Amino acid sequence: MEIDKNKIEYVASLSRLNLPETEKDMFLDQLFNIFDYINKLNKLDTKDVAPMANAIELNNVFRDDVKIASILKQQALGNAPSKTPNFFKVPQVLDVLLQTGS
Repeated sequence: MEIDKNKIEYVASLSRLNLPETEKDMFLDQLFNIFDYINKLNKLDTKDVAPMANAIELNNVFRDDVKIASILKQQALGNAPSKTPNFFKVPQVLDVLLQTGS
């Protein structure tokens, strides 16, 4: 793949980034180094290497699901600043959005 400063500027514009010239040069150098390393890796003979999802073997730790008692409704609502008998009372989403200007 041919990488030049125009491609750096194009990707920056897609990302809505305004990059100074020094950063464009820095990113260009970094991309050259990355592609150079990828080319080195592509030259390696990997036909006898089995595909893997992780570099090291992972073992999942599972635990049994244990049913436990949940807290009572009154306990859950106990510290709520605003509530009805059965629910938390919160402002309407549109009211909150209009107040914050979002």
